[in-house]
Amino acid sequence: MTRNKLLLTVLSGTALICSGALFAQRPATNIDPNKHDNLAAAQHFIQQAYDKAVEAQKANKDELGGHAEKAKDHLVAADQELKLAAEYADHRK
Repeated sequence: MTRNKLLLTVLSGTALICSGALFAQRPATNIDPNKHDNLAAAQHFIQQAYDKAVEAQKANKDELGGHAEKAKDHLVAADQELKLAAEYADHRK
């Protein structure tokens, strides 16, 4: 691979990773604790875990092999599932 192609590949990969970080979202607080206290508490713990993962990334200068970022993605997905669970329960009442 020529030097120019290698440089272009590295720059493209870096741009892709950075653009993904721009659109990453923090888990929401959108479950009513008066209706679903356990789900709301779980959502709160997910937010705390997400914040700790962000702190770990900063403390390690983002050198965690991409695993902290993946964990954050999973936490966002878990947060969304909890919201869906609350909505499902609301519609069944």
